[in-house]
Amino acid sequence: MTVLPRVAVGGKSKKSEGGAIVEAFVVDGNGVPRGKWVPAEKLSDVSDKGVLMPRSVFAQDIWGRDADEAGLAHGTGDPDGLCKPVEGSVLPISWLSRRATQVMLRMVDADGAPFFADPRTVLENVLARFEKAGLTPVVATELEFYFIQPVEMAGERPRPYGADAEGFKGWQQNVLAIDELHAYDVIFADIARYAAEQGIPLDGMVRENGPDQYELNVTHTDDVVRAADWTIMMKRIVKGAARRHGMDATFMAKPYGGLAGCGMHTHLSLLDRAGANIFVAEGHEPGGKLRQVVGGMLETMKDSMLILAPHANSYRRLTPASHAPTRLTWGIDNRTAAIRVIEQGPATRIEHRVAGTDTNPYLTLAVILSAALHGLEHASVPPEPFAGEHSESGAEGLPTTWDEALGRFESSDFIGRALGERYRHIYASVKRQEIEEFRAHVTEFEYDAYLRNA
Repeated sequence: MTVLPRVAVGGKSKKSEGGAIVEAFVVDGNGVPRGKWVPAEKLSDVSDKGVLMPRSVFAQDIWGRDADEAGLAHGTGDPDGLCKPVEGSVLPISWLSRRATQVMLRMVDADGAPFFADPRTVLENVLARFEKAGLTPVVATELEFYFIQPVEMAGERPRPYGADAEGFKGWQQNVLAIDELHAYDVIFADIARYAAEQGIPLDGMVRENGPDQYELNVTHTDDVVRAADWTIMMKRIVKGAARRHGMDATFMAKPYGGLAGCGMHTHLSLLDRAGANIFVAEGHEPGGKLRQVVGGMLETMKDSMLILAPHANSYRRLTPASHAPTRLTWGIDNRTAAIRVIEQGPATRIEHRVAGTDTNPYLTLAVILSAALHGLEHASVPPEPFAGEHSESGAEGLPTTWDEALGRFESSDFIGRALGERYRHIYASVKRQEIEEFRAHVTEFEYDAYLRNA
């Protein structure tokens, strides 16, 4: 069992009273918070006047470089956009060594309308369609992650906390082990405290399948945009708490090639105008509306993969004979399927299991919800639920490469309707730039395989 040391940041037991800051940020297409620090005494200016940031912040690749093809920077003069505080987002940041306040921002146009390329706006546009249909989505996210040794050098491979250079100790899986939670009590206590300070309702913590892998569940809500906010905030909290205790945390989809990946399972139910769950079945079989939603999700899943699996590493997680789905399957309480239906009376819901924790939660919720609407609008009919191991189902496979996912995304009418044509172009431009960058780099493994043997 790993013993967690008590590490005070900078050797201090109290926060410095000097240099208090406001951390103001938007969330880009990759789900990365990007913004600036301003002195604490300027909080009123941030709240009242907002913050200027380049509009191209929403067309940056994972390394923070402008994707010129997107058209928000190159050829436009890279103009600023006004970013206004999100209601209820002025919150304390307790994991830094100084007093700090968080302000989440959203970008608006000159007339005050939401800026189309802000992922928050993309999700809000989808929710407007639900409101028109008289339906209220209720969602919750589950976040898997790994605690790892501090990464200090570029290219350094991750190791579980407590493992030495040869990998001795720290590699145990110990799924659901209570003692593993006890070993990290001090850090989980901080995570719970930070979450409470930021108003995030946690619904549980569990030891997962990989070494030093854990899952945090966030309580369900009918405020879908807030659910995405909470997901971003929880990732910040986990990483911040880890650093305060001499560790790192990663939400990378597959940090270890032969071990469990990190998924962001998303739970969904739909309420009608009377507040009734339209998924509740009559008798013991899934109801017709639930089947239509499942059908819509399966019909549009291939086109959505660039959102659900946005990075090169994302596709390493989607491997056969694991709990990560690789086929267009659904089942009743089947954790190997892409769509798991959980029948619990009034709490009957769908668990969408494809996305990794490396996704942007605003965009992931946008495509999942758009798929649900697609199913209802087209009265989609799914195949019969599958009860066994999904890899043995014979069902059609999901895209297995980044290139295939990009191609389907760019040509999909569904994505054009779900995210908007203009945003589809921006997101695809960013991903194409990232793919080209990966192709320009030869890996250590390739040299090992081919340098002398080819």
